Amino acid sequence: MLRVMYSIRTDATAGERPLPHSFDETKRCRLRALLVALMLTLAGCATPVRLPDHPPDLAPPVHVPESTWWEVDSDIGAASLAAKASARDEARGAMANWKRRIQKRTETDFIPWFTDFWTQQWLAMKVAWYKLSAEEGADPTIKRLSAYLQTQYRERVLDPVAREIDPDKVRALATNHYAQRLSAQLQEIPRRYGVPVDQFDRRIKAIPAIALTHQPAHSASLYEVVHAEPIATLPAYVALSIQVRKDSGTTGNGPSDARISPVAKRASEILAARLITSGGASAAAAAIGGGAGVIISFGTAGFSAIAHEKDRPKMEAQLRESLRLALADMWLELVEDPATGVMAEVYHLSGQIEGGLVKTLTQPAPFEPAPQGTPLRNEKSDNEGLSAKGRSDK
Repeated sequence: MLRVMYSIRTDATAGERPLPHSFDETKRCRLRALLVALMLTLAGCATPVRLPDHPPDLAPPVHVPESTWWEVDSDIGAASLAAKASARDEARGAMANWKRRIQKRTETDFIPWFTDFWTQQWLAMKVAWYKLSAEEGADPTIKRLSAYLQTQYRERVLDPVAREIDPDKVRALATNHYAQRLSAQLQEIPRRYGVPVDQFDRRIKAIPAIALTHQPAHSASLYEVVHAEPIATLPAYVALSIQVRKDSGTTGNGPSDARISPVAKRASEILAARLITSGGASAAAAAIGGGAGVIISFGTAGFSAIAHEKDRPKMEAQLRESLRLALADMWLELVEDPATGVMAEVYHLSGQIEGGLVKTLTQPAPFEPAPQGTPLRNEKSDNEGLSAKGRSDK
């Protein structure tokens, strides 16, 4: 480069002073050619490199055969079944604990309170008051006493247990467990079959998971369910939860009053039947009222207390059996009922997912033509003989 620059400078200087005669024409032509080549080279370096107008074509998308998609759908269905079974085990375990706590508080709180002598006296007064205040031709004693006992059972048993184990919260936890377990299993399916993630996502976006009404806010796909963190953030899930609670009649803190009613009704019937025979004096005292009622009450209290303690074991056994049957009814509705129990939301999700997969898993078998049979040796010889005979006749 130094030699070239020196040559350029020499040539520029030569424009001012005449070259010596010894500098022949051939060298001068070579110098000019070199100068032109250098100028072209410098001009090429200064020219920006132009990128092509269109980027090169991207790699073609991966083609996934339909048989692979059938296997993918089958694995999605299997994942839903496994997640549902796991959620059911969790929910049943929590509700079994709930049932044990209900039984314990029933034994330690409600039954001792109900069978206590002074409680029975107070209930006898209420029965007498109900009868006195009843309209002519109506006897709401059992109904009103049931409502009172229903309130007591909720306050003494159901509400304290619900602060520790709430069936409504068990339902929400079961649904969240199902969604998380299903999401973890679905992540393995694309790698298992070599399916691109974007194609797999499009596949599960077409599978319904929540379908309540025709409104978009009340519907959600499988993709939305497994990608929600947590599932409670989905508007469709909120609508589903409200619908299940509405159908079950719960108020957000355990079984509905309709489920408690059989407990109170049976207890009221037992109490009313007992008061007919043993609570007459107390009821009369409550009905008369005033000083006379007080005298009757104190005059019969000692004898009634002794009789009450004698009959108390039988009363407790009757009440315990009645409450046991009522609790069994509540257990069936809370745990076994697929529409309103603690698994209601999970059953809705799994039913929609597995039902949507049935269409792809139940494909008609491809038609194949009937196989052509190979003739036996004797049949082949007979056919050849008939063909030869036909040719000879012609």
